[in-house]
Amino acid sequence: MRTVFAAVLIAVVLSGCGHKTRASRIPPPPAAVPVGYTETGLASWYGYPYHGRRAADGEIYDMEQLTAAHRTLPFNAWVRVFNLDNHRTVDVRITDRGPFVEGRVIDLSHAAAQVIQMIGPGTARVRLQVTRLPDTEAAGLFAVQVGAFSNRRRAERLRHRMESRYGLARVVERDGTSGLWRVLVGSEPTEDKAAALAQRIRKDSGENTPAFVVRVDAA
Repeated sequence: MRTVFAAVLIAVVLSGCGHKTRASRIPPPPAAVPVGYTETGLASWYGYPYHGRRAADGEIYDMEQLTAAHRTLPFNAWVRVFNLDNHRTVDVRITDRGPFVEGRVIDLSHAAAQVIQMIGPGTARVRLQVTRLPDTEAAGLFAVQVGAFSNRRRAERLRHRMESRYGLARVVERDGTSGLWRVLVGSEPTEDKAAALAQRIRKDSGENTPAFVVRVDAA
């Protein structure tokens, strides 16, 4: 009887171990943006007064490093930027959020802008291509930025209007810029859902209303 009981106990233990082994092999979810993702639009660049201030990823922004700001790509993603006007390229690492100007897709550091010779003009037509993603991507949600104000009271008034129409809305201080307040609407799990919300806001408020999809990185 003891021999039979011991055999059953060993079988149960081994069965449990087998389940644990299979569970550990579940692959991680795919990245929201794949390597090879491309985007076309205008690039701009930024230096002072942001040089020496904290970027959105927590680093101190150094305008002489090859970095850039993007509204939705994950931090530490590497992007190849092709200047469509002169065919020069530069590889940059995403460390910041922006630009918040219609039609612009990336804000380059001073050093990166020098490489593709766009310092003088200030902007250039570019194509972006994601060449590498971070090994671990921090969780993030997506919202719609509808305004940025140096006066917090004005930001709060807009937040109140947006909240009454669309639910969640909040005011946040822009990273690295004391005294500039951003109004963000919504908290969507995907960029597509946030884009649909942005389209709705533009339709309700007028096509000229700023409504940028932005990644809200987890703290």
